[in-house]
Amino acid sequence: MKKWMLIDGNSIAYRAFFAMPPLTNSAGLHTNAIFGFTTMLLKLLEEQKPSHVLVAFDAGKVTFRHEGYAEYKGGRQKTPPELSEQFPVLKELIAAFGIAQFELDGYEADDIIGTLTLEADKQGVPALVVTGDKDMLQLASSGVTVAVTRKGVSEVELYTPDAINEKYGLTPGQIIDLKGLMGDTSDNIPGVPGVGEKTALKLLHEYSSVENVLSNLDKLKGKLKENIQNHQEDAVMSKKLATIFREVPLEKSIDEITYSGHDDAKLGDMFRRLEFKSLLERLQLGAESGADESKAQAAAAELTVTSLSGDEDSEGMDRLMLALESGGEHGLFIEAVGENPHHAELLGVSLATADEVFVLPASALKAAFCERLNAWLGDETKPKYGFDLHKSELALRWAGHRLGGAAFDVQLAAYLLDPTDNQLALSSINERQGFTGVPTDEAVYGKGAKFKVPDEETLFRHLALKAHAVLRLAPKMTEELKATGMEKLYFELEQPLSRVLADMEHQGIKVERSVLEELGKSLESQLSTIMSGIYSLAGTEFNINSPKQLGEILFDKLGLPARKKTKTGYSTDAEVLEELAPYHEIIPLILHFRQLSKLQSTYVEGLLKEIREETGKVHTYYRQTIAATGRLSSQFPNLQNIPIRLEEGRQIRKAFLPSEPGWSILAADYSQIELRVLAHISGDENLKEAFIHDMDIHTKTAMDVFGVEADKVDANMRRSAKAVNFGIVYGISDFGLSQNLGITRKDAASFIEQYFNVFKGVRQYMDDIVTSAKKDGYVTTLLDRRRYLPEIKSSNFNLRSFAERTAMNTPIQGTAADIIKLAMVQMDEALKSRGLKSRMLLQVHDELVFEVPPDELELMKGLLPEVMEGALKLDVPLKADVSFGDNWYEAK
Repeated sequence: MKKWMLIDGNSIAYRAFFAMPPLTNSAGLHTNAIFGFTTMLLKLLEEQKPSHVLVAFDAGKVTFRHEGYAEYKGGRQKTPPELSEQFPVLKELIAAFGIAQFELDGYEADDIIGTLTLEADKQGVPALVVTGDKDMLQLASSGVTVAVTRKGVSEVELYTPDAINEKYGLTPGQIIDLKGLMGDTSDNIPGVPGVGEKTALKLLHEYSSVENVLSNLDKLKGKLKENIQNHQEDAVMSKKLATIFREVPLEKSIDEITYSGHDDAKLGDMFRRLEFKSLLERLQLGAESGADESKAQAAAAELTVTSLSGDEDSEGMDRLMLALESGGEHGLFIEAVGENPHHAELLGVSLATADEVFVLPASALKAAFCERLNAWLGDETKPKYGFDLHKSELALRWAGHRLGGAAFDVQLAAYLLDPTDNQLALSSINERQGFTGVPTDEAVYGKGAKFKVPDEETLFRHLALKAHAVLRLAPKMTEELKATGMEKLYFELEQPLSRVLADMEHQGIKVERSVLEELGKSLESQLSTIMSGIYSLAGTEFNINSPKQLGEILFDKLGLPARKKTKTGYSTDAEVLEELAPYHEIIPLILHFRQLSKLQSTYVEGLLKEIREETGKVHTYYRQTIAATGRLSSQFPNLQNIPIRLEEGRQIRKAFLPSEPGWSILAADYSQIELRVLAHISGDENLKEAFIHDMDIHTKTAMDVFGVEADKVDANMRRSAKAVNFGIVYGISDFGLSQNLGITRKDAASFIEQYFNVFKGVRQYMDDIVTSAKKDGYVTTLLDRRRYLPEIKSSNFNLRSFAERTAMNTPIQGTAADIIKLAMVQMDEALKSRGLKSRMLLQVHDELVFEVPPDELELMKGLLPEVMEGALKLDVPLKADVSFGDNWYEAK
């Protein structure tokens, strides 16, 4: 059965952008609008099962409507760059879905959809229009249903002519009369001043159309009559502007919007690029095809694979050890399944030499015949060439074995060669390097609930292929690191850091369960008190966590002004509540209740679950290969994300203690490292002066931008200066700054311009780095970390603008990340060379945390800032603030 689905692309993307929380992939591309659009699209495709699908877009800013009214849509603010950059990628994604897209100069998406719904009516084909704009209700007919998004884009409300009549008492055709009278501020359609929806509906129920209202002016009274009389032309023009044009000269045929389903490969590639893991799993787009599995089997058949599982294989073990101990080339692969290496299941080890691949199950490592192999694995003087050696080392340690001498890690090298590529499985790297024959893990083990370790023959074949791939890849990628100038970065920073991280992670940090439990009780008590206060102000008890019940209390019972209302009730999201805070004292209590509830569930209860029974510690896992800037990412649990803005959040740090009695927690935090890097890279004299003379940089910025002395800088000035200082580092736009400061975009743009007028060196740096990126195709940090920016030469404005902002901030953020990594490697060397017992435990953003015995405390209080401040020589001094205490809380 034929069924058309016609989607208003711009409208849905806008809705998704403002409804979804900020999302970016590891390349820094904002993806919230794309994700919201995609989830809505998938839901509709599953529910509606259309035979034809079209997404219509506005082709440009000027349409035929501007000919009669130049101010049409003139009130709209410029599209935020965080949204603009998503449109080209969204269109690529729609193409990967196999869905047609139309746009036509001079017309809007509404007009294209209006024309097609007219054709659907002529052909007697049912059609569904999907939009966020109720103007489209005028298109409803016996065969056309209009689905208007609500709750952002997660749900739609269906409008047929009967539904429109039930809600408004109007026919679909009268929607344009409604807009004619009340106008539409979003499109700058004027309507009649003083006439809102309620008044407009009353007039239309009596007179049916704008023209009839104007013909019956003598029956109206007072200010309403005066307003309509003085704005008759506006009402007629507004109706005309709101009328969707349904005779667009489309050159495309209906056959072109036929929908036959998506291409798995193309859609999977897009989802991986955007890092939509949940959608990859939902559509099961990760598995490798049977043809690729056949290639893998063929490749395995060409290898000489020897299984080693017991004493009877001693001859094979002799051959392996002869090859390894002679220092010949090899490829090592250690299979530990499970994302968290502290709980991963060790399955086996494979080693590829020039002539043979040897594979043994993990259980064999405990056997006597593996004694020489275990000694080699743990020998720091024997170089190891492998894949994800960081995870391998942790998995081996927890299984009672050692791995030393990590010399080259194919995964880590692949990350450096392209930090924006999030496909770092060995099968993907192997393919990108021009090789074939390594199947994906999903193809071998299955996925999710279907995960299963295969029979030994299949498992060993898979591990053999992986070790052989490492053998081929290591020398090739070593040469690529040399060619790109990142050899020193790899061998002197990233590879040594991998070992430092493994030591920290296996060491773990002690977390006192009783302290967390007491904090949980305290939070429960506070929550109970706040709850009583809320009930008292509300005059009744209700479920505070229920948006429906909360909305009824706030808006029906207490009469607060409703900001958003849907068919199921009132919106009570954080944005709405923050706007309502000045209206009633109940609102701050509700917001505080939500904050404490999240602390209790996510951090107190969450951390309690992460304490390892046998150690009494939590063991996080630092990923080196996630962030495109080079920053480390903490997982299982994420200890970089403990909230410290709230005092109750800071209290969580009291549970983090030294593992030895009488020891202290010592912490050091870089002060404004990114701004210091910016001062060095840009050479801006004003910035350099502030840091050289140890001035408060935000006060200094406020002084220069506002043109006042230090004693005239108030809290708001400093707050604005701080926002723009860090905004510059992170490539903030006028939209982003306006959101942070609660000011208009015009004022935010003016403030940014003032900043650049003062800090001319910063502007010059940004101009120069963009020019350099366009010439070279990449930017680098001070340590030669590279980030490629292919979109910087794009003819598409949005893609190019995003790449330009990335070019500006990557050298700053990346260099800051490099500096703290350098400090970690140098501190590890300092501790070992001095024979100190102090241990590095955590890295949290720009902070390093140690546990220190009492006899080393004074030494460490001097050594730690000395190493951190000397990690890299800049034109301005680096500064590290040091503190200590009996727990992490006291150390801050």
